[in-house]
Amino acid sequence: MTSRRQQAFAYGVGVAALLGYAIPAHAQIAADEPSVQAQQTEAVQVDEVIVTAQRRSQRLQDVPVTVTAFGAEQIEEARIQVIEDVATRTPGLQMDAFPATQPRIGIRGIGSTDRGAAGDPSAAVFLDEIYLGRPAMVAFDAFDLERIEVLKGPQGTLYGRNVVGGAVNVVTRRPDLSGFEAGAEASLGNYGLAEGAGVINAPLAGGRAAVRGAVSWRTRDGFVENTFTGNDLEDRDTRSARLQLYAEPRDGVRLLFGIDGTRDRSTGPGQHVLDLDETDPMSALWTVDRDPDRTASEIDGFQNRDTWGLRAQADVDLSFATLTYLGSYRDLDYETYYDFDGGNPTFNFIGIEGGNFEQSDATSHELRLSSLPGSAIQWVAGLYNYNSDTVRLDVLALDIGGQGEEIFTQDASLSSYAAYADVTVPLGERLSLIAGARYSRDDKDYRIDNLAGNAVFRADELFDASASADFDAVTWRIGADYRLAPDHMIYAMVSRGFKSGGFQDLPATAEEAVDPFDPEYATQYEVGQKSVFMNGALVWNNTLFLMDYTDLQTRRTLPSGAVVTDNAGAATIQGYETYLSWRPFAGANLTVGYGYTDATFDEYMPEAGVDYAGNRIARAPEHKLVLSPSYDLYLPGGAELRFAADYRYESLIYEDNSNEGPERREPSEFVDARIIFTPLNGQWSASLWGKNLTDEVSRGFQGTFLGANFGSYLPPRTWGVTLNWSF
Repeated sequence: MTSRRQQAFAYGVGVAALLGYAIPAHAQIAADEPSVQAQQTEAVQVDEVIVTAQRRSQRLQDVPVTVTAFGAEQIEEARIQVIEDVATRTPGLQMDAFPATQPRIGIRGIGSTDRGAAGDPSAAVFLDEIYLGRPAMVAFDAFDLERIEVLKGPQGTLYGRNVVGGAVNVVTRRPDLSGFEAGAEASLGNYGLAEGAGVINAPLAGGRAAVRGAVSWRTRDGFVENTFTGNDLEDRDTRSARLQLYAEPRDGVRLLFGIDGTRDRSTGPGQHVLDLDETDPMSALWTVDRDPDRTASEIDGFQNRDTWGLRAQADVDLSFATLTYLGSYRDLDYETYYDFDGGNPTFNFIGIEGGNFEQSDATSHELRLSSLPGSAIQWVAGLYNYNSDTVRLDVLALDIGGQGEEIFTQDASLSSYAAYADVTVPLGERLSLIAGARYSRDDKDYRIDNLAGNAVFRADELFDASASADFDAVTWRIGADYRLAPDHMIYAMVSRGFKSGGFQDLPATAEEAVDPFDPEYATQYEVGQKSVFMNGALVWNNTLFLMDYTDLQTRRTLPSGAVVTDNAGAATIQGYETYLSWRPFAGANLTVGYGYTDATFDEYMPEAGVDYAGNRIARAPEHKLVLSPSYDLYLPGGAELRFAADYRYESLIYEDNSNEGPERREPSEFVDARIIFTPLNGQWSASLWGKNLTDEVSRGFQGTFLGANFGSYLPPRTWGVTLNWSF
């Protein structure tokens, strides 16, 4: 693996400080190691970032889209391991775990809590361009990644359905034909943390092919003590592996095959009675318990997940374009079951347990033509097909003087088709016009019943119902970018996104079960500026956006516990984002990211006499700030010592669209920090790190039911040491 020192020397900046949100995609090795004095007097520049947000490789500063990017070095140093770690460092991106193995993602106020078999997310995650269509499929280890990109706003033209809010692209490192490479990582920390990871890259067939394999193993004890069972909750045992084969059998032909998998095993979350719902007489049955370190759950519960996938890609260079085929298969086996109320019969009058059991598989095929690199007009056109089958059980068990169990069995099939085209046309040396369109069609078949249990709580009747529906839409984008000077660009873009309609996952009646809810749409108007100042030492990008959000799919919980998905009338989301990366002198770096999001309903009456117009959309903080300073101390003999920190602030979050009741997260502040030592040869490094150093207590997720607000907390202070080695 290429060392940090070698990458930094290639750009003549000494050792790279903690970069804003990315590192260079391709770094060349310098022939000679400069002295400490030379490092301190070299030109100071922010490194160039390469992304594929528009389905082609471009400098981040040339992309007329708001993108936050994390490079391999930052992912490694900041211990970005799961999607939650990306969300905490990205203004405009929200994520909560309900529970941890089913993340709910939102971008610029647009997200979804619908995890039913016939529902879809509003913000999508892609792993090497492959759509992860189920929430529990979003499971990957961040070891040996090239970068992570967060695209904000509707991306319907290039990325298709269910990217109304935006998309998260996870890009792994591909096999390298140029030579042998190997590396390893090991960590120890508090709460019994023990982690290991390794990677190996080996050329084959005389340099015409290469294989790359990566494995990781991450375990720790639980954060929460269960005083009733004597065990710990919220522990972790995750194992991941990835194997890729790349070949160039002849000039102009490139083949890539890959297989990856993740296995998760953990106990349930540490649940608590966080608040009482004084409007419900049943609140008298509960006792508030806000001790984040302990719970007294009747059972420990479990969260088990096995997901894996296959990927095949073929690229053929033609005389006028590159023809690409991309195919995939993804498989998911998921089980979660835990104590909702965090209590036991010794002091709780009611016992609430439940969970989900899901088996899903999905296939995708994409055929596209794209312009050759360096073409005056950049374009791409393609056909896309996605198919999935999901069987999901939603289980709720109540013990009120005797236990009853209600089970909804959902069985959904989806066939999705799309055709798209996008083009960028330069008009002179400074102005370019961008336009694209996509047609998407979804065919959904759905069957649901509540016959497997021995009780009915949320439903009004027993039923077995089947339905089918199809949904289609045209999404598009049109815009322009103008280069004021070589390092200064302004752009304007209008884009439209679409999320498919679906069916209720917890309907009260057979009639509700067969009545689909409609698609949702968002049209975004965005203007932005991207600039480089001070001979490359300062990058400053700014964005203003306004989004017209119609027929948004919202979920609400009824007093019975039934959950209903509605199409709200309309909402307006507007805001501002800024990103700054500054290297004031050799060894120093400051990165600032800030997002302001005003997301409010214009029309929404969930029931007669109840009007949510003017309310904030749930899980959309108004302010989010990320500060990341770092300093490299150059030691005698050429070694380096890096001091880096991340500060994050997030304003008040409402968990419910009513903006009432106890379901809210108060403003929070988190601080992470690390000290990293790298010797002269750069072949190994050692780091001392800590997360949530102030031991901030903040709620992870919560929900009100039967007179109380139940939920769990985010992780406490953690610390450890990590050793990295590369060859």
